[in-house]
Amino acid sequence: MILKTLQRQAHPLASPVQQIELLQDPNVLGTGRFVEVLKQNSVPRLSRRELTTLQINVGKVCNQTCGHCHVDAGPDRREAMSSETADQVIDFLRRSQVRTFDITGGAPEMNASFRKLVMAARELNKEVIDRCNLTILLANGFTDLPQFLAKNQVQIIASLPCYLESNCDAQRGDGVFQKSIQAIQLLNELGYAQDGSPLQLNLVYNPVGTGLPPDQGKLENDYREQLLSRYGIHFNRLFTITNMPVSRYLDDLVRRQKYADYMHKLVNHFNPATIDGLMCRSLVSVDWNGFLFDCDFNQMLDLSIEVSRKRLHISQVTDEDLIGLPIATDNHCFGCTAGCGSSCTGSLTA
Repeated sequence: MILKTLQRQAHPLASPVQQIELLQDPNVLGTGRFVEVLKQNSVPRLSRRELTTLQINVGKVCNQTCGHCHVDAGPDRREAMSSETADQVIDFLRRSQVRTFDITGGAPEMNASFRKLVMAARELNKEVIDRCNLTILLANGFTDLPQFLAKNQVQIIASLPCYLESNCDAQRGDGVFQKSIQAIQLLNELGYAQDGSPLQLNLVYNPVGTGLPPDQGKLENDYREQLLSRYGIHFNRLFTITNMPVSRYLDDLVRRQKYADYMHKLVNHFNPATIDGLMCRSLVSVDWNGFLFDCDFNQMLDLSIEVSRKRLHISQVTDEDLIGLPIATDNHCFGCTAGCGSSCTGSLTA
């Protein structure tokens, strides 16, 4: 009933509450809920073992509107991290032992505090990751970004869902592929992904459609061969990431009446070998207001980290406060545990 009701509405998935209701709809999954599948595989409730990565989502402002986006980002969004919250993030980095500072969005580079965050983290000797859509590097007002990123030795993780133009543009918009290739060529000229260079450029593959990612190693070899022979470009690694049934992608599944089939596919391909490597075991995610979540997907569903029913804020916690806390899960978590698994750095098992 929930699914049919949402299909009839003009904007069926307008709120995180509606998305959670759909993810928990017994008419779709029956008894195959994530917590039950964990029990069936003798997996105890998930908790954070350590904290190695601080990931911040600086907001939903973006120069693109990609069909698979779990953030529902775009040019018309206004949610953006304030300078005050950015300072609170930097303060946490100063007192934290996290090794990696991962910045995402939207297009994170469009946030007014982006460069301040990068420079502060590098001064603290943190590894900095910029989750870049590539086209922003060519946009008016941002053309000096490649030099800034190279100067600060920022690792770039960039979406390129296919080495074929038609497939890429079908997911990310007309003309995006050619701009992405131009941006990678520019990064290569600055030293990214070159032999002996510390500048890392990693690409991300998301399936076009409703399939699961193929073998990451084999696909990486295909990407390397095709992109070099066609465009003369280089990259370091390819990360395969499953499309998560959250926000815009969930909306698309419902509209095309593919939601139930996709969820069944995720459930049927649950792989217990992925549990150890789940990113939520060693990462904490910060939203544009400074509140804490177990991952960026939980953030979009408003499943915040809570202690005694109070939401935790970046200004109020230390590393030690977060270690051992239970991780909030729901049925979207099948997306990270299906097949070879999925994380912000690709597949979790061979």
